[in-house]
Amino acid sequence: MQVAVDGPASAGKSTVAKIIANKLSFVYIDTGAMYRACTVIARNHKLDYGDEKGILEAIDKDGIELRSENGEQKVYVAGKDVSKEIRTPEISANVSQVSALPKVREKMVSLQRQMAGKTNVIMDGRDIGTTVLPNAEVKIFLVASARSRAQRRLLDLKERGIKSDQTVDEIEKDIAARDYKDSHRKVSPLKKADDAIEIDTTNMSIDQVVESILAQIEKSQKKF
Repeated sequence: MQVAVDGPASAGKSTVAKIIANKLSFVYIDTGAMYRACTVIARNHKLDYGDEKGILEAIDKDGIELRSENGEQKVYVAGKDVSKEIRTPEISANVSQVSALPKVREKMVSLQRQMAGKTNVIMDGRDIGTTVLPNAEVKIFLVASARSRAQRRLLDLKERGIKSDQTVDEIEKDIAARDYKDSHRKVSPLKKADDAIEIDTTNMSIDQVVESILAQIEKSQKKF
């Protein structure tokens, strides 16, 4: 079974997808982390974030690997754990530009489909239900107010031990800007699939969102 979870930044996609993967013993794939890794690679090689050719060459040189360690997904670039690094404000501010590069997306989508393979998988991102896994049995589109997402982002940074001087207002402004970039890019824009179920997580707890998605998965499983 393939489960696609899409939505804008900080809507809760990764958090709920990880929980569901653990509950159902599905393979979890965080596609956003892969694009963040591409952005880290661009920065490490001192490349312009719009340098498609240079970034592709650097990706081939360094390599991106997702590993499951103690129940957590870790992201490695050139053999180094960058799981915390990819969440820093600098990477968050530039990942939209890198992820909008057509050839970079093409490369990542190919890798994501290979990872999905023939196993039970839950994958989160922005174009999973529309582009990466268009035939997924369950498609979820999570939304939430920009303010609530900004508050979640700030809390997440603190919990990860990542220092940030940004206020909630500044983070909210950045999130709104990223929403616009992601939904207006030419290649695989952030968009709800026609057959996706929308869930507004603004006033929902993590457990409530998880239970709502699990119900949809159970409903789909009964069809087979």
